[in-house]
Amino acid sequence: MTDTQPQHPSHLSVRRSTVDGVRVVALHGELDHAARAELGDVLHPPGAESPRTVADLTGVTFMDSSGINILIAAHRAAAESEGWLRITGARPSVLRVLQLVGLDQVIPCFDTLPQALEN
Repeated sequence: MTDTQPQHPSHLSVRRSTVDGVRVVALHGELDHAARAELGDVLHPPGAESPRTVADLTGVTFMDSSGINILIAAHRAAAESEGWLRITGARPSVLRVLQLVGLDQVIPCFDTLPQALEN
């Protein structure tokens, strides 16, 4: 299953798919304040039980503190539902932001999608 959301003024597009029962949310563009309203419950839909989600950041070119907050909220919601959130494909500049705030120690980060799906 693949669902693509058209690009919006925030310069973020979202592609959703499912691989072996795991939701894969591929983000492309800027993960910033403008993306907050757009993303809403994309990373953790309401009512999802034991959600397993991989956030594919391969296409994310910029992330600020709003992006960090979006990922933290999704991680907490998944954990409360006995699920998990993983990150894959972060570019060096985005990975550096994750590392600076220590989020890579809270949410597992992987280089590739197959690695994130396997572990």
